[in-house]
Amino acid sequence: MPANRAAPAVPTGDVRVRDARLHNLQHVSTSFPRGSLVAFTGVSGSGKSSLAFGTLHGEAQRRYLESIAPFARRLIGSAVDPRVESVTGMPPTVALEQRHTAGGTRSTVGTITTLSNAIRLLYSRAGDHPADVLARGSALHGGRLTSDAFSPNTPEGMCSRCHGAGVLHEPTESSMVPDPSLSIAEGAIAAWPGAWLGKNFRDILRTLGIDLRAPWDSLPADTREWILFTEEQPVVTVSPEREAGRIQRDYQGKWSSVRRYLLHTYHDTKSEKTRTRALRYFDTRTCPVCEGHRLGADALRVTYLGEPIPALAARTAAEVRTRLADRLAALPAGEGTPEEEAERILLPSALPVLDTIVRLGLGHLSLDRPAATLSAGELQRLRLASQLRSGLFGVAYVLDEPSAGLHPTEKGVLTELFDRFIADGNSVLLVEHDMGLVAGADWVIDVGPSAGTGGGRILHSGPVAALAGVPDSVTARYLGAPPPAPRTAAQVRTPTGRLCLEGVTARTLNDLDVEIPLGVLTAVTGISGSGKSTLVTHVLARVLAGRVRTTVVGDDGDDGAGADAVHVRAVTGAESVDRLVHITQKPIGRSPRSCLATYTGLFDRVRRLFADTPEAAARGWGVGRFSFNVVEGRCPTCAGEGQIEVELVFLPGSYARCPDCHGARYAPDTLEVTWNGLTIAQVLDLTVEAARPVFASDARITRALDALAAVGLGYLTLGQAATELSGGEAQRIKLATELQRAPRGHTVYLLDEPTTGLHPADVDLLLAELSRLVDQGGTVVLVEHDMRVVAGADHVIDLGPGAGEHGGRIIAAGTPAEVAAAGTATGRCLALGGRTGDAQAGISGARPAVAPTDPTGAAPDEHPEPDTVEAP
Repeated sequence: MPANRAAPAVPTGDVRVRDARLHNLQHVSTSFPRGSLVAFTGVSGSGKSSLAFGTLHGEAQRRYLESIAPFARRLIGSAVDPRVESVTGMPPTVALEQRHTAGGTRSTVGTITTLSNAIRLLYSRAGDHPADVLARGSALHGGRLTSDAFSPNTPEGMCSRCHGAGVLHEPTESSMVPDPSLSIAEGAIAAWPGAWLGKNFRDILRTLGIDLRAPWDSLPADTREWILFTEEQPVVTVSPEREAGRIQRDYQGKWSSVRRYLLHTYHDTKSEKTRTRALRYFDTRTCPVCEGHRLGADALRVTYLGEPIPALAARTAAEVRTRLADRLAALPAGEGTPEEEAERILLPSALPVLDTIVRLGLGHLSLDRPAATLSAGELQRLRLASQLRSGLFGVAYVLDEPSAGLHPTEKGVLTELFDRFIADGNSVLLVEHDMGLVAGADWVIDVGPSAGTGGGRILHSGPVAALAGVPDSVTARYLGAPPPAPRTAAQVRTPTGRLCLEGVTARTLNDLDVEIPLGVLTAVTGISGSGKSTLVTHVLARVLAGRVRTTVVGDDGDDGAGADAVHVRAVTGAESVDRLVHITQKPIGRSPRSCLATYTGLFDRVRRLFADTPEAAARGWGVGRFSFNVVEGRCPTCAGEGQIEVELVFLPGSYARCPDCHGARYAPDTLEVTWNGLTIAQVLDLTVEAARPVFASDARITRALDALAAVGLGYLTLGQAATELSGGEAQRIKLATELQRAPRGHTVYLLDEPTTGLHPADVDLLLAELSRLVDQGGTVVLVEHDMRVVAGADHVIDLGPGAGEHGGRIIAAGTPAEVAAAGTATGRCLALGGRTGDAQAGISGARPAVAPTDPTGAAPDEHPEPDTVEAP
């Protein structure tokens, strides 16, 4: 570097935003200092994410896109539109949002963190290969297997029998016909579909002369075999038996065996719900060739540190770190063998990632843990771990509630992480509801005062301490408020019964006995990885689903049971439960075609109102015409999505507003029909709160809108696309869908961290609605880290004491007050309102307040801007 050039310094100065108007932002302008921790706060739906992610990260993304080739820029054009006049002083951004997906079904902790690549290379370059394996290996590597041979996701590495799945799904007679004492007419073949197709199969068998009323086990063995497994597909003339008065018309029916039907359905359907239903009638067993390890035989015979790759991948991240660190320390000082030289290169690339994973409280996760079993908080922390080792300088990290899924005692590590980012010359922009993390920020931007159209204004932009003087700020009321006192035995409800599970073994739970009181609200607590979600969303969901009369699942057909085995020695008390409602944070849909109105069912009634108008009747239009899923009524350009998906090989997919309907979803002639002066597209643009007076006279629609408003979703529009909803919003939509229904029998509600994405004020609203479900005779069991909810519960089950194999035990149970006195990690947090240990240290305000600098030297009032809040 030339002698007259100064060394790079940590970036200083301000980021200035002028006239931001994305979503509900009301032409706001503000500024904040670079190189600091900035918290964006406000009630749910106030506009803080629109400012942090949509405006700031969106503008940084737009600038990046302008730097790429014009051809590519033309393809994505309007995919990024931050709707802001200017943003100055903004560095490049790295955004980590809350996402509940992490690749496909084969995605694991190892693949998310890229540790799998380093581990496979270690086995390829430094593993012990048997002589016969070397004879069949790659000539380019001295007979050693390539790294692809150790991946179950490549043709070279996957087991030839199960194709890398580790299990075989095969229909068997017992799986397709669970009760052989029934006749075909009585439903012996449970794997058959309902409605017309199932009747078609029965009519074909009747035409072929098979007795449909004889018990299944009394039919000849060759007949049963033919019905279930034949590859023949005869076509016969069927004379269906129909009710009197219906048309009796013969047709040509083509036969498919039950096995053939199931295989076709499982492999060809685009509906995850249909695929899940079909899978119920398969017999699932471990692959006998690879014994569930998913790899080819040669790869399974190669060892490193004395064990094959599946054994190392099954170890926790903490164990792998220890083993690899010991191996690196044991390498000889001088030049070694080619294998040892490969280890010198590969081990230092893997150890920093493992160190960070352990420091973030995820050391209990094994490298082969499926990504689908991880919480959104765990996924985001794994992504944070990969960012920490990236060594980036001068960027702004935009983080979406990194505290999600963390026990209060674990949040101190986030403060350390933010300090490291800032010490490396970066900025941290934090969208956060946790008041402890907000209190430890250098700067806070509070957006509000309420949600939707009632928000979108900046109430405060400055040091945290000054927020207390803002009267309209809801955040200010909670930031310094005393924690709620845990409920005592005199304040909690009396259980109406008990659900007892004995000998529960699943994942981290080992021979656990647990008692769930019925008719009350139970919070299941514990540090990350202690077994909370395993108990509630994995074990209870599966146990109750197999015993109650009605099961309502809060997502696309996945009952939360997953593929992992659950063993329960005995269950008592389930006979008093009539319904199970399992509500997860999984998306309510995977494309803009799924929206709030369609999921809750209120859109069916809205379309009926439009179909009943004189104009629709004159045109001969029915209800279907007003569905954006029907060809006749929807916009032909975007097929009723209102957006067009833009895909590029080298950039993530995105959605751009339809250039023809401009997001309305409908064809122009459909929009000519109005109801009460509104088109169907304008109804979808209404927020829940705005729609309540519009539909006040319609009881069905009002009931749905009231339920949505009660859980704090009044700011969402009726047409809000599923792809735009957070996991917390999706879970509350599912809950609202249940709230609008009349109680039917004793219902058990299972929820997994329902306060994710909620401001403390919205947490109070949610707790009130959950209490209403209990007061109506239901039982609520939820996994929760928010001490406000735990303090307001009737019963607490605290798991621990550690994570993974060090957890899975009940270390305290009782009323919130009893658990608070138990001395466990949760008990100490509950006694102090969640502010304890390292988390408390972050609240004390380790950093001095930072004021932005104006290079012009002008005072704030010399820059008059609409709704401007400048620093003092």
